[in-house]
Amino acid sequence: MSAATQLRLDIPEQRNAQQAQLHPELNRAHLRFVGLGKTYNGQQGPVAALHGIDLAIQRGEVFGIIGRSGAGKSSLIRTINRLEQPSSGRVLIDQVDIGEFDEDRLVALRRRIGMIFQHFNLMSAKTVWQNVELPLKVAGVPKEKRERKVRELLELVGLEGKHKAYPAQLSGGQKQRVGIARALVHDPQILLCDEATSALDPETTQSILGLLREINQRLGLTIVLITHEMAVIRDICDRVVVLEHGHIVEQGPVWEVFGNPQHEVSKTLLAQLQHALPQELQSRLQPQPPSPDAAVALRLQFTGSATDEPDLAALFSALGGRVRLLQGGVERIQGHALGQLLLAVSGSSLGTEQLRQRAGQWAQQVEVLGYVV
Repeated sequence: MSAATQLRLDIPEQRNAQQAQLHPELNRAHLRFVGLGKTYNGQQGPVAALHGIDLAIQRGEVFGIIGRSGAGKSSLIRTINRLEQPSSGRVLIDQVDIGEFDEDRLVALRRRIGMIFQHFNLMSAKTVWQNVELPLKVAGVPKEKRERKVRELLELVGLEGKHKAYPAQLSGGQKQRVGIARALVHDPQILLCDEATSALDPETTQSILGLLREINQRLGLTIVLITHEMAVIRDICDRVVVLEHGHIVEQGPVWEVFGNPQHEVSKTLLAQLQHALPQELQSRLQPQPPSPDAAVALRLQFTGSATDEPDLAALFSALGGRVRLLQGGVERIQGHALGQLLLAVSGSSLGTEQLRQRAGQWAQQVEVLGYVV
């Protein structure tokens, strides 16, 4: 082997060693993707689903993966239990490369990783009890131990009174609770959720997300959740990564990505949670003051960098004149205040630019939308 060839082989390992020194949290990561790529053979040639994914997920966190259809979410999550074999790069669990596992080690790995699905995947001819018990039977677990485990799990997911029911007799939320119980039978360390709430109504979604958070806190599981719904990410996840065409385009704590998204994909996905400027107000906005008593319309954005909620009394007093709240609100995500307010300010002694600057003492972003009568 030539010296040049040896150098080319050593560079990735040198880079990984340097990363570990600069970012010691990588050595503590429960899950880690290193230069991960996935290519499928399509009818018209190779189709790349993932490109150079570098990502670390810490033990015990709820980690969200979001993106539009075809972004690569399912391909990425399925490499964790080797349902998908990467075309390049590595997947590490507790610093061990699972790409080197033989069939026996893969079976053991998959028992350490639970998975719940969008469409439940229950056996219609078996009862709730039998659906949860089946993986234990297949693994050869003794009957007494099986019964104890199934009873504990049905109590955990709130279905202890439904053990004799069949899937056709259950609501969508109850079916998903059976799926969650079944995913926990082998006491996994990692729980994968593949669009687990997409088939549920909003109220049921909230109950399932509450159950997942409870399981995360009680059992200390690392949960990796993929979805196309930003509301799900907001309500349960600690951190989030945004995928587009197989690339990571943005990642960070949920409050940070929600409060100040940097990529157009993130902004588009977040638009479903944000109130657009009402059409009635848009029709009244003018680029220049139509009369001396016209009000300045301001949009104040709170990105979460300040943890305190805005002091509206102090803000309105500082702006002077008459201040009306046209639309908006502020919510708290991970202890940070995020949201926006649309204000109309009239009769103030301050000029438009002075109003914008004064409002900037409370809000992280201020935009003059125009003028309204």
